[in-house]
Amino acid sequence: MGKRRVARERAVQFLFQHDLNPPEKLDEALEQFWQSQHSAAIAEEKGAATWGQESEPPPPSADEAAMRLFAEPLIRGTLEHRDEVDEVIKKYAKNWELHRIAAVDRNILRLAIYEMLHRDDIPPIVSINEAVDIAKKFSTQDSGKFVNGVLDKVKSELMRPARIVK
Repeated sequence: MGKRRVARERAVQFLFQHDLNPPEKLDEALEQFWQSQHSAAIAEEKGAATWGQESEPPPPSADEAAMRLFAEPLIRGTLEHRDEVDEVIKKYAKNWELHRIAAVDRNILRLAIYEMLHRDDIPPIVSINEAVDIAKKFSTQDSGKFVNGVLDKVKSELMRPARIVK
């Protein structure tokens, strides 16, 4: 799996967490999130810590740093443009009230629509494909189809090519 996919998955995880329990201080919440991700990666690699043993975790790897460097602007951008993005979701998710869309799907849509509207360095088709795959991984059987349907409608009204970087 590519580093950008993992970064998008982490971004969706943070956005989901933020959606359900908004922190008072975004910077502190992001730092805590990245520390927990780093600790989880270490535990997965080396196993859980033994009781009573003190150890200093190693610094983040180059891959972890690259993932954070890609994911954090996506997170901040999505949160900064959340009201605008939510209006787009409401427009294209016919017969769905925003709060009735599954929280995972809602945040996957938010991230992808933010990318499509505000990140000219990411082709819209890439944002759609990544969002569909993440929805299939983290949500229900039908989520991929739902996310694809909404994002395809958004793409149809974009004023830029779907497959190339602007």
